[in-house]
Order: sequence, then structure tokens, then C-alpha cells
Amino acid sequence: MKLFRWHPEAKVVGDDRSLRHALAVPGRAFRIGGAAAQPVGHGSFETLTSGSSGAPRRILRSMESWIVSFAVNAGLFGIGPGVRVAVLGDLVQSLALYGALEALHLGATVQLLGGMRPDRQVLALAGAAVTYATPAQLRLLVEAGWQAQGLILVGGSKLDAKLRAALAGAEIREFYGAAEASFITLAGPDAPEDSVGSVYPGVEVEVRAGQIWVRSPYLFQGYAGVDAGGAVWDAGWLSVGEMGRLEAGYLYLSGRAGRMVTVADQNVFPEEIESFIAGLPGVARVAVLPRRDALRGVVMVAVMQGDPTAETAILTACRVRLGSLVAPKAAIWVREWPVLASGKTDLVRLAREVAV
Repeated sequence: MKLFRWHPEAKVVGDDRSLRHALAVPGRAFRIGGAAAQPVGHGSFETLTSGSSGAPRRILRSMESWIVSFAVNAGLFGIGPGVRVAVLGDLVQSLALYGALEALHLGATVQLLGGMRPDRQVLALAGAAVTYATPAQLRLLVEAGWQAQGLILVGGSKLDAKLRAALAGAEIREFYGAAEASFITLAGPDAPEDSVGSVYPGVEVEVRAGQIWVRSPYLFQGYAGVDAGGAVWDAGWLSVGEMGRLEAGYLYLSGRAGRMVTVADQNVFPEEIESFIAGLPGVARVAVLPRRDALRGVVMVAVMQGDPTAETAILTACRVRLGSLVAPKAAIWVREWPVLASGKTDLVRLAREVAV
């Protein structure tokens, strides 16, 4: 069994107490995040889902399930001794924990920047060769004046066209995955813009009746605690409820089955609408939520942060691109944007605050 290690050439910039505690005894089970008891089992550990649409779930994994991808990334991205890797999120975030443990295991220098203000993160990022971040975290850096550099490994959600343009000075590698599945696809510069790339090395992907299924050595063992979670197993294949399609070797996402709504007998994925609106002028952040409607049963509403004077142009562009049935019927503008530790939008809190 492969176990996490603290490589003798690895260095840490930032508060590494939780990492040192977790790795103090090789193979000892540990968890980072939450208040539950430590997991049981040599070579096991727990992390958390993002919780964007509900309470975070506890993910039980073998250390080996991440270590096998460490070796892949060492070859793909050159992570190793002498390389500085920046991790923007708190370690309770699965992506941040992955980036930190990978850097330590491979002997790189890891900068732990979670909890810092974006303007201070901008200063700390000077000289970083590799940055692990979500689009939400990158957006805050850009707003703080960051001139993107180095290699940026983006996970958590898809980059919109406007944010991608703001990161033009860096090399972007966008990957699609989940806390339960780790890496699924990886998008390089040649990937079609609307896709999330082709399969990551060692991964198999099937789309059955629109639902994405994955088989790989990177899958989790199961959920810990009383919550059964949303993933489904089928003879070694795993689905986390994402919908999409495969075309010419590239995967395209529609959205999560759990967020899909039916508008006048048509299935609508809020994520597809959000992706379009996010690239429009005047929009800093957006979430599309369903609202009950006496005529259609449900209509979509765009909750946004940005420039309210652009509202008419935004709603018009949506009708032209998406059609009057799918396009949001109204806009709600907010000053404060609720986010989770992962940097993702807290959809539950947002819906409660705007009373949708």
C-alpha cells in the first residue's frame, strides 16, 4: 500500500500544523475538517465535499487513490523538488488538501495561502510555478489586480470566457472531477472551449442516458458518517450525478441532475445558463435559481453581483442565446455573495437570502 510521506526536500510556507499532525505517523488514518471522530483503517483518510447545494459530506479515501495521481502530475506538470506550488484554499477544501499533500509528497515547496486576503495572496504568489485554485478564488485575485503567471491548475467548476481572458498571461490546465472521483478529465489549450477536456490518464468515462460514469484508480471508498451521499456505484463504475455528453473524445457537461429543473416540460440545467451569463459585461458573479410560477410551474431567476444598469442587456442576450423558455425571467442583484470554504457559491444560503 502506498502511503503519504513528507519528502525530505519538501518545504512549507504558512501554517503547516494540521499537515504535520496528519502525517506524523506514516499510514495513520486522519481527517481534516469537521468535528467527527478520526477514520479507522491504515492508509485511510477523510476529506469533505464542497457542500455547494447542501451540507458537506465526509469522503473516505485510501491514500493510494491520491498518490497514484501524484505520480501522473509529476510527469505532466513537472511538480517536484525546487518547484513552488501555491494552494489558495483552506485545507478543509478537497482541492487545496490535494495540492498541498501532492507538493509535500513530491518534494516541492508548498505555499499555504488559505484564509489570506486576495491582495495579500497576490503578493505571496510572486514566484509560484504552479497554483491550485477554483474559478471563484481566481476571480478574487484578478479583482485584486493579479497578473496571472506560471501554471494554473483549475478545478471546482468551469472557467467562463471573461475570467479565462483575464488569466491570459498564465498557462491554464482546467480539470473536471469531484471529491468522490478526483480527476476525470483534463483540458489543455487544444480542447474545445465548451468542453472540460479529454480523459485524465488512467480514467475511463461512459455516458449512459446522459449520465456520466467513471472508472479509475482514483475513486473514493465511500461516504463516512450517517449521510449516504449522492454517488452511485455500478460494478466498479461511479456516478456523482453529473449529466453531459462525449463528442470526439471530449467531455461536455450539462450540469448536476440534482440541480436540473423542468420548465414547461423541458429539462433545464442552471449551470449552462450561469456559464453564459458569467461571460457577459456587467456580471461579476451569477447563480441561476428556480422560482415557482403559476403558468409554467417553474421559471429561472438570475441572481447577480455586478452592474445593475446592465440588466436589460443581460436578459435580452439570454433570450437571444437560450430562448424565451429557458432564459431567466428576472434578475436579482445582491451586494454580498455567500461562498463556502471551497470558494464555490453557497447556493442554499443564497436562495434563502433572496427568497427564491
